[in-house]
Amino acid sequence: MHSSDNRPTFVVVIQARSSSTRLPGKVFLPLVGKPLLVRMVERVGLAKLADVVVVATSTEPDDDAIVTLCNEHSIPVVRGSLNDLLERHYVAGKQYNAKYVVKIPSDCPLIDPKVIDKVLQYTLDTEGKFDFISNLHPATYPDGNDVEVMPIEMVELAVNEATKQIEREHTTPFFWDNPDRFLIGSVVWESGLDYSLSHRFTIDYKEDYLFIEAIYNELYEKNPAFSMDDILELLEKKPEIYQLNSEYCGVNWYRNHLSELQTIDETKTKQL
Repeated sequence: MHSSDNRPTFVVVIQARSSSTRLPGKVFLPLVGKPLLVRMVERVGLAKLADVVVVATSTEPDDDAIVTLCNEHSIPVVRGSLNDLLERHYVAGKQYNAKYVVKIPSDCPLIDPKVIDKVLQYTLDTEGKFDFISNLHPATYPDGNDVEVMPIEMVELAVNEATKQIEREHTTPFFWDNPDRFLIGSVVWESGLDYSLSHRFTIDYKEDYLFIEAIYNELYEKNPAFSMDDILELLEKKPEIYQLNSEYCGVNWYRNHLSELQTIDETKTKQL
């Protein structure tokens, strides 16, 4: 706990579902002996400032399997609307009495705990200054290190006022796409580099899984807390791993919504 009133400061919400149009059941795919979602929760839990890590899934019968998996591994889990992820994050935040709700999608099993801590520490250092903080606007880290932070009061405001489908389904556009209304804080990679379009550490396609599986097979047993720098060093030594999913670098969900979003730079996304 990092707040004076003993409530959790940061409740990290990992949104997960069984259904996926491009790679069904991806959260159950194995990574060195455990399902991808479990490995991801383990990595997020390594962040020193993450007080609670909870999986938020839907109330659809298809997602009963996610609840079973979480129960088997003693992972906190909440359920809500399939397509209203904004509501899901609010439910999780309220249930665990969060001061801040942290959004991390379930397709980031290579996320670096140190990157999470950097964004959370920035939130503490600038407390009261911003309505929304992320490392995505602008994005500079390799894709798959996504961290977005919202005070619970802001999540409640969004739940009550957000009306567009894109704002409900993708949780955070209500904030970052309205910079005239909300104060937006951004964390950029201290290296000064921008790998957001050139390196892809997220999973949407079979090739992504092969890439992530190769990373785990190479690094996990030596150090379960392997870092982003460890991954980048490995890719330098073994470029054949980088090539496994390089064709999808720069492909993200924004590409299908450019006409709806006001603040996304078209050069920061790639069409297939």
